[in-house]
Amino acid sequence: MVDDRTSAGKELGTRLADLRYARPVVLGLPRGGVAVAAPIATALRAPLDVVLVRKVGDPGHPELAVGAVGEDGVVVGGGGVSPELLRAEQRILLRRMVAYRSVRPSVPLVGRVAVLADDGIATGATMRAAIRVVRARGAARVILAVPVAAPEALAALTPLADRVECLVVPKRMRAVSRWYLDFSEVSDDEVVRLLTESAGVPT
Repeated sequence: MVDDRTSAGKELGTRLADLRYARPVVLGLPRGGVAVAAPIATALRAPLDVVLVRKVGDPGHPELAVGAVGEDGVVVGGGGVSPELLRAEQRILLRRMVAYRSVRPSVPLVGRVAVLADDGIATGATMRAAIRVVRARGAARVILAVPVAAPEALAALTPLADRVECLVVPKRMRAVSRWYLDFSEVSDDEVVRLLTESAGVPT
């Protein structure tokens, strides 16, 4: 298990220390992933950004991801999901984009190393969407950094990335929260605070 998102991010930052001089950009998947990404960015002396993606849940089981939506019009999976539900998730994404980009304009990724951080991977839908977003924006390398991930999802994502760092890969995942001692909810205000604190880091 891991203590919390901050301690997990610090350990991942140590593992990624060799990237410090590669001009990486660390991008968190809101909201919990930003709390993991912040200490990674500090360790690498890199700018902290977000890649805006959102899970599309099964209408009967909202915690089960059947797809994901991302900025720049990215849609992953979602087969059988109503267009109304997709549009609803995209509207939430747009509201977050307005809030987050007001303090952290998008950092250019062309030719850069993009480190994608989340607080856990269960199905991999949102991370798959995030990879598509940063690849389309010209990232030269894409590195995944997560505290815990389901083995099946990690195996499916690994070929899409240039490197993967994961602290815990349980045989039976169930819920991401089971692998944390503290999995307190991360608010939009907390994301804005973390982005504001790092806004002065050169890009």
